[in-house]
Formats: sequence, structure tokens, C-alpha cells
Amino acid sequence: MLENKIILITGGTGSFGNTFVPMTLAKYNPKKIIIFSRDEMKQWEMAKKFVGDDRVRFFIGDVRDKERLYRALDGVDYVVHAAATKIVPTAEYNPFECIKTNINGAMNLIDACIDKGVKGVVALSTDKASSPINLYGATKLASDKLFVAANSYSGEHGSTFSVVRYGNVMGSRGSVIPFFMSIKDSGVLPITDDRMTRFMISLEDGVDLVWHAFEDMVGGEIYVKKIPSMKMTDLARVVAPDAKQEVIGIRPGEKLHEQMISAEDAYYTYEYPEHFKILPTINKWATDPARIKDGKRVPEDFVYSSDNNPEWMSDADLQEWIDINREKIGSI
Repeated sequence: MLENKIILITGGTGSFGNTFVPMTLAKYNPKKIIIFSRDEMKQWEMAKKFVGDDRVRFFIGDVRDKERLYRALDGVDYVVHAAATKIVPTAEYNPFECIKTNINGAMNLIDACIDKGVKGVVALSTDKASSPINLYGATKLASDKLFVAANSYSGEHGSTFSVVRYGNVMGSRGSVIPFFMSIKDSGVLPITDDRMTRFMISLEDGVDLVWHAFEDMVGGEIYVKKIPSMKMTDLARVVAPDAKQEVIGIRPGEKLHEQMISAEDAYYTYEYPEHFKILPTINKWATDPARIKDGKRVPEDFVYSSDNNPEWMSDADLQEWIDINREKIGSI
């Protein structure tokens, strides 16, 4: 699907973009990948990795600026929407800045993609959009709803929109593994709550889910990857086995456990070998055979949460991942 196509990724200098771009270049040989983002320094640093590859282009812009999006999307076939304001405490203290990027920016992108005839859009979501308790999660839930509903009015333009949702991305900038690694020599690791669990997904698995969404989507689906969970106390012990763990209390807007599918979503959720799919509640799309395909509906009381997950990451699995990825942890 992506072979010899023009792809644009918003927020493309982030952790996801730095993994998506080389993997997609290698697998699909697209005609062009455009990195659309607002930080010129991050673009300059990222461009060093692709010197001599004229398939990779950079475009300074902000999803808050609809006119700039219209210019960037000229001739684009597919879009991955990764741009977001996502640090939970930052969003709590700067709420409207988060709204302007995550909600207004999503609407700008939807309008521009429809008007420019983009074929398909996959938007990145988060576990925090399921039963949100913080502003970041609430804005991403609103964004998810916008991308689902966009399929209702793309009409003859033929643009289709879907969403992928996953949890804690292992080793990404600002995440817990590089944070713990940076302070492990202090001898003390802060744990917000010793009961806390998190889903664990690699950036590579996140890219695979986006590829699958492009291949599979009819429009309006929310794809949820099946991934393992881990207790934060176990993660801390693997990273720094000799360090003391100090419980400091949950931060503003933080959940004890991550959730990606709520009981309210379960009625519209189908299971597949490697993922779940939440179908749209509008337009009777949840009963559409083309969207369901070979899926099996989950029980009505089903909840996909990091504490009730049947799959758990072992200490050995995490240690192996750290050993393989040590040089790039926290750098992208």
C-alpha cells in the first residue's frame, strides 16, 4: 500500500517518527516521507541520519496552523498523525495549550486531509484516552472521536481515518526506563505507587500496528495492540537491582493502572490474534462485516487494563530488551 507513495508524518521528529521513518523506508520504499514538525533543531538533528536520501524531506509547521498544513499536504497520499502535547503534568498546568494542539490541531488536519484528497490517515492515540482522568487523556479521547467521525463527511473525497492506541513506549524520550537509568547511580529510584502497572510496547511494535491499520482499515476503527504488562517495582529492580525504591505518591493526573479498552467500549470491540479493534458506535459501523472481518466479539464486561492483562513481561525479557537497545534508550 505504501510503496512509491508520499507519506507525511506530523510530529515526525519524536520517538515514533525516528523509528517509523527508517523502518518504512526499508520495507516499502515510498516515493517520499515528509517530516512535519515545529522544532527546527530536532529536524536538523534528524536530517543528519538521512543525508543523501532524497526520499526524506522536512517541513517546518504546526498542526495549529491550518494554512501551513494545506501547503504541506499537497500531493500527499497517506498521513500518520503523531503530533501531540503529551506530558501529563504539563497539560494539567497548561490546559488550553494542550487543547489547541491535540483537539484543534486534529480538526485542522482532518479538514486539510479531506480537502487535499489524502487517501488514508492513521492517528496515534494513548491508553490515557480510555476512561480519561487527566486533561491529556481527555484531549486525546476528543481527538479519537474527531478522527472516527471524519469518515462520515469525507464523502466523495474518499479519505479514510483510523486510530491506533497503545501504552508506555519502552525507551522513548521522557519515559520511565531512560529516567531510571539516568538516576540509578544515586541509589534511590522514586516509585509513585508500589502497586502501579504499565503496558510495555516497543517502538517497532508501534510502527507495525500503524502499518497494519493502513492495510486493514475501512474507516473509524481504533486498533489496540496486544502487549505485555509489568509492575513498576519490577521494572525498577531490573534497571537498578541495588537501588532503594522510595514511594513518593501518584502525580497529578496519573493512573494506578493503564487502560486501553473500557467496559463501555467492550460492546463494540472485536479480538484478533495480535490486536483488538474498537469499532465506531455511529452509523451502524459496529455491525459492518467489512470492518469486523474475522474478529470475535469480546465479552460485554471485558476491560483491557495493565493490571488484568493475561500477558506479563518477565525480568529476563526486559533485561534482554535493554541489552539490545541500550545505545538508543532515551535518545529518540
